Amino acid sequence: MTTITSFKIEDLRFPTSLTGDGTDAMNKSCDYSSAYVTLLTDGKDIGYGMTFTIGRGNDIVCAAVEKVAERLVGRKTEELFADMGAAWNYLLADPQLRWIGPEKGVIHIATGAVVNALWDMYARHERKPLWQLIAEFTPEEFVRSVSFRYITDAISPAEALELLKSKQAGKKERLERVKKEGYPSYTTSVGWFGYPDEKVARLTREAIAQGFNHFKVKVGGGVEDDRRRLALVRSIIDDPKECAGRPTPAPETLVGKNAGPTGSVLMIDANQVWDVQQAVDYVKQLAEFKPWFIEEPTAPDDILGHAEIRRQLSPHGVGVATGEHAHNRMVFKQLLQANAIDVCQIDSCRLAGINEILGVLLMAAKFGVPVCPHAGGVGLCEMVIHLSLVDYLCVSASIDTNVLEFVDHLHEHFTDPCSINAAGHYVVPSNPDEGYSMGMHESSKAEFVFPHGTYWSDPANKKLHGLE
Repeated sequence: MTTITSFKIEDLRFPTSLTGDGTDAMNKSCDYSSAYVTLLTDGKDIGYGMTFTIGRGNDIVCAAVEKVAERLVGRKTEELFADMGAAWNYLLADPQLRWIGPEKGVIHIATGAVVNALWDMYARHERKPLWQLIAEFTPEEFVRSVSFRYITDAISPAEALELLKSKQAGKKERLERVKKEGYPSYTTSVGWFGYPDEKVARLTREAIAQGFNHFKVKVGGGVEDDRRRLALVRSIIDDPKECAGRPTPAPETLVGKNAGPTGSVLMIDANQVWDVQQAVDYVKQLAEFKPWFIEEPTAPDDILGHAEIRRQLSPHGVGVATGEHAHNRMVFKQLLQANAIDVCQIDSCRLAGINEILGVLLMAAKFGVPVCPHAGGVGLCEMVIHLSLVDYLCVSASIDTNVLEFVDHLHEHFTDPCSINAAGHYVVPSNPDEGYSMGMHESSKAEFVFPHGTYWSDPANKKLHGLE
């Protein structure tokens, strides 16, 4: 029986602030970063996990990860794997660590890193990609892995079990379809806040050539600038000549999305910069560009604010999406109960790992709200394809409305990077040894570990980043 004996934590930071990658109206300087944890055992089992930040403060998260990971040292992996729901509850049960949440903030995302590493180890032990491990659970095993505390007024274990059993039919056919076609995605790479217009235009054309028909643009820096950028993107994605040769989107995948004449869909994202009425008044001025939704229009934990924004924007044909910064499953519960969102956006690192995410997937399915996860960052795309596959195969059984975010940054640092096919769809992970796809090249870690990696210790780079 294998025992977890130790762990290693690394503060990894990538200098994306130099190119404007990841920038938006709220976050104008981003160094994509990973609080990265490796769980070690006295056998061959190993697990990799992380949570995502954008630079300063990553060291604070690493310190919290250390405190959470300590709880696993000495635990038998066989016992943990036998009941991952109990393992999750155990990691959340330290009263003194819980106090500095509870179940939100730094301690919660740190817990997510450790939980992600434990699930990664479990999947590697079973020699299955993470999505396959969970997809092959019985409905009873699935329910046992979910965190239901505080959400039973939205969905009970009995309701979840009934829902999962009802989705068993057709699972084999769904798997064959997604392996053949891939999982639909959208790109945010075209419209970062810090990009000049010529770069936006070039990247939009490149995305069309890659097969994408869903495009997201950052907004909130000024109405006239936003109108100009949205007009630019629309002029390209709605032009039949620009889209010639791209696969024709199926009509059922465009329902309710304000698609243009070529089947292209536009989304906008404000990253929390507005007050409630300000968001409504601002987005009305962008409505002529027919976005499918406005993402994060206001504070991420303002449930009633999102509901009011949705109520006022609905007559203008613009939906509301959020979830990237939703603290925990309880925020998602209330967003769904309040009819505050048209699209549910889980994040693989903001919530405390797989167990909590499974509960959100179940609630979204019950309320009939599509899950279109947040990705991008460093490692998020690698992780979140597993979650979308679990949702499609086991929970919602739906793929027509759903699209998964893709950002073409930093994949080269991972041993099993995600990939996109010619239709702009995620390829299903298939390596039996990749687990949750969180393995990272040692050379990448040696270069970008902060502050002593070869990149960050270079005097010229220190000066460039103001670290002298």
